[in-house]
Amino acid sequence: MTGVSRLPASVLFAILLAGSCGGEDEASRRGPTVLFASGADLQSINPLLTVHPLARQVQRYVLLMTLARYDSTLVARPYLAGAWRWSDGRRTLTFTLRTDVRWHDGTPTTARDVVWTLNAACDPATGYPRLNDLAAVASVTALSDSTVELRFRSPPTSAHVPDVLTDLAILPAHLLDTVPHAQLRTAAWNARPIGNGPFRFVAHEANRRWVFAKNADFPPALGGPPHIDRFIVVVVDEPMIKLAALVAGELDFAGVSPQHAAFVRRHGGLTIRDYPLIFPYGLVFNTRRPPFDDPRVRLAAALAIDRREIVDGYLFGFASVADGPVPPGVPGYVPVPRLPLAPDSARHLLAGQRLPPRFELLTVGSGEAALEQMIQARLAAVGFEVTI
Repeated sequence: MTGVSRLPASVLFAILLAGSCGGEDEASRRGPTVLFASGADLQSINPLLTVHPLARQVQRYVLLMTLARYDSTLVARPYLAGAWRWSDGRRTLTFTLRTDVRWHDGTPTTARDVVWTLNAACDPATGYPRLNDLAAVASVTALSDSTVELRFRSPPTSAHVPDVLTDLAILPAHLLDTVPHAQLRTAAWNARPIGNGPFRFVAHEANRRWVFAKNADFPPALGGPPHIDRFIVVVVDEPMIKLAALVAGELDFAGVSPQHAAFVRRHGGLTIRDYPLIFPYGLVFNTRRPPFDDPRVRLAAALAIDRREIVDGYLFGFASVADGPVPPGVPGYVPVPRLPLAPDSARHLLAGQRLPPRFELLTVGSGEAALEQMIQARLAAVGFEVTI
């Protein structure tokens, strides 16, 4: 992986201000409802099956609960688990669960649910995206309805709760334990999920919206019922349509493109909220086939791409140039030498190639494909033939 990266990046959200003149009538008609725009439908509501960032947030904070969750300083705090402790030289981690949490069908949330969820995640047949993060787990056992014991093959390097346990939301065993792990993608629960979090599932219209209503029985010790009646995720895949809907008061909260940030800041009815996020943009090579099986070609590509140009021209300064996928400040970061922008050196490296290196740039898309075109132009200037 090399070339264009951004670490850390600023994530930009535009928020409709309460009482703003443009959206006041529309917001008052909706009542205590928040409409949140997503650029795509949630990949899955099942936390065992998806890496979609927004889907994972909805799973963890809207519909379901994790054992622990991070506070604003990234310290793991109790959530479904009220407490935990390490023992046996940090080979055993014991969770004590809350006893006041119920699934939305009235069934108590117990250690059985935790054991089933973690065992399903550890089974390769499930296809859990973070399976490798659970490789050290030797067993998961329910010692009682409110006590779960995890045994590790070797002591984790950190005494903190493993990050994966703050990310994986717990699922209802009584509704899923009859489904073979290999068939969880087609489970009926995925279409009409029952959770235990602050919001209940109401409806899903594919590629259009997800509707959740507040859980009036959410435990007071965890904050009690939400202060809004409904939370709706609306799918809006065009940046300009999203921006227009914000201005009209048809949306309350939406990610906006960096090029729209200045407009939003000038608009009296909208405000910008931004926060740092580790979100690398990278050019990833298949080194098992030409042309990137040749290290000279890989180096030429890295030397040809102007990452500062991308940060300033495409991301409007809401990012920083990166030297790899791990940013400074992250525990374990090891500095690496920074590659310069050196198109002449890139041309020299390619001069010995019998034919110009050709490849197809596959991308998840960036709206108008401006980023891909910037990369294509820089690589073409030193001798690559790139199609998007």
